[in-house]
Amino acid sequence: MKHVLIVGGGFVGLNAAKALGKSGKVEVTLIDKRNYHLFQPLLYQVAMAGLSPAEIAAPLRSLLSGYRYVRVLQAEAFSVDAKAKKVETSIGSLTYDYLILGCGAQHAYFGREEWEPLAPGLKTVEQATEIRRRILYAFERAECTTNLEEKMKQLTFVVVGGGTTGVELAGAIGEMSRYTFSKDFKNIDPKLTRVILVEAGERILPGYHPDLSARAARDLESLGVQVWTSKKVSGIDKDGVDIGKERIQAATVLWAAGIEAAAINTTLGQSLDWLGRVPVKPDLSLEGFPEVFVGGDQASFIPEGAGNALPGVAPVALQQGRHMAGNILRDLAEKPRKDFTYFDKGQMATIGRSRAVVEAGKIRFAGFFAWLTWLFIHIYFLTGFKNRLFVVLQWAGAYFTFNRGARLIVNKEWRFYRPKEDKDQRSGDS
Repeated sequence: MKHVLIVGGGFVGLNAAKALGKSGKVEVTLIDKRNYHLFQPLLYQVAMAGLSPAEIAAPLRSLLSGYRYVRVLQAEAFSVDAKAKKVETSIGSLTYDYLILGCGAQHAYFGREEWEPLAPGLKTVEQATEIRRRILYAFERAECTTNLEEKMKQLTFVVVGGGTTGVELAGAIGEMSRYTFSKDFKNIDPKLTRVILVEAGERILPGYHPDLSARAARDLESLGVQVWTSKKVSGIDKDGVDIGKERIQAATVLWAAGIEAAAINTTLGQSLDWLGRVPVKPDLSLEGFPEVFVGGDQASFIPEGAGNALPGVAPVALQQGRHMAGNILRDLAEKPRKDFTYFDKGQMATIGRSRAVVEAGKIRFAGFFAWLTWLFIHIYFLTGFKNRLFVVLQWAGAYFTFNRGARLIVNKEWRFYRPKEDKDQRSGDS
C-alpha cells in the first residue's frame, strides 16, 4: 500500500484523512502538534465565555478511530525535504509516497512581533482562553477601583482589524458589557464601557458588499462599538494604543489584523506570496512535486479567471482536503487528475444576538434571519452530535437570558505574591 502523510488536523487534513480512510486503498498517517480538531469559526465564542473549548473541539483519534488504515500521531512538523520524500518532526523523520500539507496560518504583526504579548490574536484554544482571562480580569479590576481614570482604562477595549474575527469579537464584547455584565457588577456603569474597532481600510468587512459592511457598522454602533476606519495602529504598550497621533488608554487590546501562512512553507523551496502562502497548481499539487499537495491557509490557489487567491476560510479548506484525497485515489486507479473547482457557498459574520450579515453570490441579507442562517450552518459543520447538542442548548439559554457560560479567570500561576519588601518585613517581624 502507498503511504499518505498528512500534516495538520484542521479542515484540510481531517477531511482528506476521512476520504482516504474510507477507501481502504492507502495507509494514512495524520500528525498534528495538538491531539484535537478545532472548529475555528466558533473560537471567538470561547474567548467571549459563550462556549467551552470542549464544545468546539474533538479528539482526532476518536474522529478517525473507525478507519482501519488511518493512524494519528501527536507531533510537530518542522521541515519538508520534497526530493527525499520525508518530513522532519518532533518524533523523527517520517517518509511518504504522498504528502498533504494543511498546517494553517498564524497571526501576522507586520514586523512588530513585540506587540504579540500585548495584543494576542485568536487562532488557538490557548489564545482564546487568554483573551477571555484578560477581558474578565479587566471588568474585575474596574469593579474594584474607585479611580475614574483607572476604571475607564480597564473598561476600554481595542480590537485591531475589521475582518470577520474583529467584527465578531467587538460585537460580542459590546453585547456582553451591556447585557450580561450590567447585571453582575454593582460598581460598573455599562455606559462607561468603550469598545473601539480599528480598521486600516476604508470599511470593515472589506470582502463583503459595501451595503453589508455599512449594515455591520450600524449594528456594531447600536451595541456601543466605535468603528474607526482608515486608521492605523502605530504603537501598542501595556497602557494602551497609539492610533495615528491619538493615544487611547486601554487595558485590553486584541489583534485580528492579518495572518501569515505556517513557517514550514519556507522549507518547500518555492516562491511564496506576501502572506507566506505557497502557490499550487490547479490540482492543488506543488510545482515540480506532483506527490505533494498543499491546501487551506497554507496555499495560494487562484481560480482560473480570478484576480485573487481563495480566502482562508473553512469551506475552502474542507473542499480542498476532499479534492486532494480524490486526486490521490485517481492516481492509484491510473486515472487523470481533476483540477480543483471551489463551490462558493457564501460568507457570513455575526455581530451579536439576532444580528448578522450573509452574502452568497448576489444574495445578500442581514438581521435576525441572517443570524439564524449563521447559527444553523455553524451547528451543522460542528463535529459530532454531542457538540451540536451542547452548542444548541448553550445558545438557546444565552439568547433568552443574555447569560454567558462559565466565566472563569484561570491564570498560569494561581498564588498571590506579596511584594518582596512586604515579605522581608514579615520575616523580620517573626
